[in-house]
Amino acid sequence: MQDLMAVQEGLVAGLITGSWGAHPKDQQCWPGGSGLGGCPRRGSGKMSGGTAHLLTALFVVAAMGYPSRRSATDLHATPRTTVTFDELSGVRHFSAHTFNYSTLLLEDDRGILYVGARGAIFALNSSDVADGSHRTIHWEASPEKQMDCLQKGKNNKTECFNHVRFLQRLNSTHLYACGTYAFHPLCAAIDADRFMLPSHFEEGKEKCPYDPARGYTGLIVDGGLYTATRYEFRSLPDIRRNLHQRPLKTEESPLHWLNDAEFVASVLVQESKDSPVGDDDKIYYFFTERAGEETTSFFDKSQVARVARVARICKSDVGGKKILQRKWTSFMKARLVCYMPYYEVLRSVCSLDGGGWASTVFYATFTLSAQWRTMEASAVCRYNISAVQHAFEGPYMEYQDSARKWSRYDGAVPEPRPGSCITDHSRRKGYNSSQDLPNSVLDFVKLHPLMFEEVKPAGGEPLLVKKSVTYSRLAVDRVQALDGRSYDVLFMGTGDGWIHKVVVADSGVHIVEEVQVFRDPQPVESLVISHAQRSLYVGAPGGILQVPLASCARYASCYDCILARDPYCAWDGRTCRAIASTDSTGLVQDIQSGNKGCRSSSGRGSLPWKNRTVLRGDDVLLPCDQRSNLARAVWLLNGSEVPATGQDQLRVGVDGLLVTDTLPQHSGEYRCYGEEQGLRTLLAAYSLTVLPELPRSPTDTPQPHAASQVDSDVKVAYISAIVALVVVCAVLSAILLYMSCLEKRKGKYVLGEPRPASVELQTVSANCLRKGHHEEEEELTYPDGCLRIIPGEAPTAATSPVKELPAAVPPLPPPPPLPAELTNGVGALPNVLRKMNGNSYMLLQQQEEPLASPLYSASFTEELSKILEKRKHTQLVEKLDESSV
Repeated sequence: MQDLMAVQEGLVAGLITGSWGAHPKDQQCWPGGSGLGGCPRRGSGKMSGGTAHLLTALFVVAAMGYPSRRSATDLHATPRTTVTFDELSGVRHFSAHTFNYSTLLLEDDRGILYVGARGAIFALNSSDVADGSHRTIHWEASPEKQMDCLQKGKNNKTECFNHVRFLQRLNSTHLYACGTYAFHPLCAAIDADRFMLPSHFEEGKEKCPYDPARGYTGLIVDGGLYTATRYEFRSLPDIRRNLHQRPLKTEESPLHWLNDAEFVASVLVQESKDSPVGDDDKIYYFFTERAGEETTSFFDKSQVARVARVARICKSDVGGKKILQRKWTSFMKARLVCYMPYYEVLRSVCSLDGGGWASTVFYATFTLSAQWRTMEASAVCRYNISAVQHAFEGPYMEYQDSARKWSRYDGAVPEPRPGSCITDHSRRKGYNSSQDLPNSVLDFVKLHPLMFEEVKPAGGEPLLVKKSVTYSRLAVDRVQALDGRSYDVLFMGTGDGWIHKVVVADSGVHIVEEVQVFRDPQPVESLVISHAQRSLYVGAPGGILQVPLASCARYASCYDCILARDPYCAWDGRTCRAIASTDSTGLVQDIQSGNKGCRSSSGRGSLPWKNRTVLRGDDVLLPCDQRSNLARAVWLLNGSEVPATGQDQLRVGVDGLLVTDTLPQHSGEYRCYGEEQGLRTLLAAYSLTVLPELPRSPTDTPQPHAASQVDSDVKVAYISAIVALVVVCAVLSAILLYMSCLEKRKGKYVLGEPRPASVELQTVSANCLRKGHHEEEEELTYPDGCLRIIPGEAPTAATSPVKELPAAVPPLPPPPPLPAELTNGVGALPNVLRKMNGNSYMLLQQQEEPLASPLYSASFTEELSKILEKRKHTQLVEKLDESSV
């Protein structure tokens, strides 16, 4: 068993991470060349280790009876075209001042699209949702309920609001809506014509979930409300019927019929119509739940945490008389498999009725289970109603307490068959309703809700497996093509705001296009198709989008139109246009193979030539834009095909043809074709001319080694140019250095001789220079006639006032004697610039008034002069205090 699990894990890892079936456009590289990266060759005989491991796993699994894939390309299907948000056309958008436009109800015959959002319900014009004619019902949760919700520990930014989760037609005059109402669910019957809330609301705890993020589904069938979710605050999941004279729900003991279920969808199948046995209508519920230890097949299902299920109940079920009172007597469930290991999480389900219930098919999308949280992949499976019926008509399972697991039940089965609806056969035996069923049948139903047989997909395999994507929603349309056949078209919304359009043909699935419908990534939460408006309505957290079912004008040529294989589009001889239901004369379409209908063998027979001229030895890229992701680039040089690999100088990539180290023989005509389904479409045409590096005279005679000589001459020229540049740089550097030295010397000459080791102090007059003195003295003064002393860095050549002195300045006159009255020594302060170890000082501004004080003392002046004379011959310290004078 461990070896088998290893095979399963190897299979899944290969499907998700392997390159088997990947298209060259997914490989962003240049094949075949060193230095530009390498790509594995498509269709080569040698396979990679991952591919070999994958094939080995497939062969082992197939030998054990596990189905294998029929087409390698389906393992990672590639959309043919990619349409970004900026390339969209014909798209209409609606949004208001709210969020979560997730509940949609389309009434095509009335031309109305009803939208349930957070705190509001909108009625939009289905022909144009953005025309501004919408009507609005504001249905916000009251402040008291919001405060109560907040006190319960809920998020007041996301949860404590009224999220409208249910919106359907109740009768001819009213709609029925339910909302979470800040974890106090309420429901209301809304008059569709007046479009306003009623004065009375109904309790919604039995009809709507408390949590806006909880899985939920509901239907109104013949006035009865059939819902499935986890209802009350801490209750178990349940399937219930309300608005009915016989409300019902599932059984909870001794076995829980539902085990932590998350509901996805519910579908009514009217099996009573034209039934030869008088059968009843049935409602099918699709959900994911926690798996018990089941042994339904060869694989060990105990390793799977959650599994996908389909459950069934009968519309006419009224419960039991004594046993299963007010409980379903027809509840049965079976496992839904997609035949890919670990694809167990059911994300979306939709049904398609081909005109009768017997042709009903279900499409479902799956994602990887919890064991693969680090990987992202999705699978799509299709189920026939006959496969579902086969599982419910098969053997039952029972829970063994001793072994603590589910196993097949091989005992006796009472009559009438437990879980079946009341039919004509039952009525002939006197069982006209579920309350007439014997106790043995009801006891059996109570203990055997699970079926042994699994519901297998059509063809025994998935329709599509896509890695690196999560399909969140699914919608299906059936289109009549020109060949008279009907094709199912799937619109699948992703978790990041893209729509994948897929057509299901006999040869397999074909992804027509991928369209980015939202600029900002956000999950697609609802998809509804309108045949009347030929539109797809997309519901998301940020608003509603109305997207055309097809944009045929996007295909510019016949081959684009035919290769698209879009059932909505056809070529009329001039343009690609939408198929009208009335007139299809002269239209061409090929859904099955996508390569028949155009007259010529290649599209776009002529394109304007583009000239390219390069020098010999240069590299040149010839762009070729492949609109189709499935097309293979084919290059022709002068009519001969350029190999995709094997040439060092011609490299074919996803963006064009790269020609390296061009030579004269590379000159010529280049044509780029897109080859798809055996058809070639001309995409680009170039005329390339390669010139020699050194043009020659026409009279020159070529020598045997002319090419080598030219290369040698080019090298010599390069070396000579480099040497000349080095010499010029050296000369310029020397000149700059010389000029710098001159500038430094000039500065020293102006400022005086270099600073001696000792600084000589000079005593100057304490009086400011008078404005009436000589001009030479005035140049040493500030405009106000006095110098100022400011501590700081040494003045530079540009700022020092000393630089302004003339070359020969006459010595200053001896200072006059200080007044005897000045005893504080202020008058002895120097009056010129003093330089001491780079620190500069200028005298503080002194008053111009003459100092006349009775405190003048000649003895003090003489003593100060002696001190200054003595300090003249004293060596000062290296770093003087800047505050000293």
